[in-house]
Amino acid sequence: MHKLKNDTFLRALLRQPTEYTPVWMMRQAGRYLPEYNQTRARAGDFLSLCKNPDLATEVTLQPLARFPLDAAILFSDILTIPDAMGLGLYFSTGEGPKFERPLRDEWEIRDLIVPDPHDQLRYVTDAVAQIRKSLNNEVPLIGFAGSPFTLACYMVEGGSSSDFTLVKTMLYQRPELLHHILDVNARAVTAYLNAQIEAGAQAVMIFDSWGGALSHAAYHEFSLPYMEQIVSGLIRERDGATIPSIVFTKGGGLWLENIAAIGSSAVGLDWTIDIGQARARVGDKVALQGNLDPSVLFSNPDTIRGEVGKVLASYGKGSGHVFNLGHGISQFAQPENAAAMVDAVHELSKPYH
Repeated sequence: MHKLKNDTFLRALLRQPTEYTPVWMMRQAGRYLPEYNQTRARAGDFLSLCKNPDLATEVTLQPLARFPLDAAILFSDILTIPDAMGLGLYFSTGEGPKFERPLRDEWEIRDLIVPDPHDQLRYVTDAVAQIRKSLNNEVPLIGFAGSPFTLACYMVEGGSSSDFTLVKTMLYQRPELLHHILDVNARAVTAYLNAQIEAGAQAVMIFDSWGGALSHAAYHEFSLPYMEQIVSGLIRERDGATIPSIVFTKGGGLWLENIAAIGSSAVGLDWTIDIGQARARVGDKVALQGNLDPSVLFSNPDTIRGEVGKVLASYGKGSGHVFNLGHGISQFAQPENAAAMVDAVHELSKPYH
């Protein structure tokens, strides 16, 4: 194995000393970049872009050509798993993801099977291998998947939802059915992330985008234990290197201690929590990732610099912090403002290390 030229991100996740705080952005290959939009137009649509390893590699590398980021993240979508389960994923313009065959009947739920990542999801592992090769050991590659509960939300609702009425009705009326979906999803995500690791991913992240919509009790029954199941089943070491994992529940700041106890290397934070307080609560157990409000990028370089400074100061001295936004970068953000953020993190973080 050739050594990574920049392994700052991996070292920060393992709470080892670094010279500065590493930074990447959730959704860093996305619609805010004109070059991404050009490639997506060539692909024809979003799903075709995901399913073409050449184009997925191209867009994964675009933000790295533009900004000195400390990690690349596989270009894909969290809904590749339910798509591989036969639910018929499609994207309607301006409306986000939808499923042709959402889970409405008991027999459909009972018939769910774990897709073979080397078969139905081969395009993802091919993309991982190709991206890893193209990165040429410059920076690490992050693989990812949606959490079992977040996937279940889309699978039951049939798309995005503002109130999750259908999945919550199932949760309270037929909890055993939801548990069945979650169990299948957890096994599918574990196999999928391990296949990404085997194909070359050097860290993995679980996105629990909708876990924060649950009550305290429901989160601890229907989301967290299934993420813990995944983390305990992940490949921990490959080619002599540790493979760190990150768990991110948007809106999960209330449950930090519980999230930090499931065995992942790091916990992602949204922008609603103070990162210094988060560090005081769980920083002896996990690294922390986050947590600038993405809307800060609608301002100007001076303001961005100030806000970056606040997050860094709040975290304080020492390692264990991966700088990120508290959610994905907006499609309406200006690339030069993203550049200002990355530069500010690298420059302003040095005195803390």
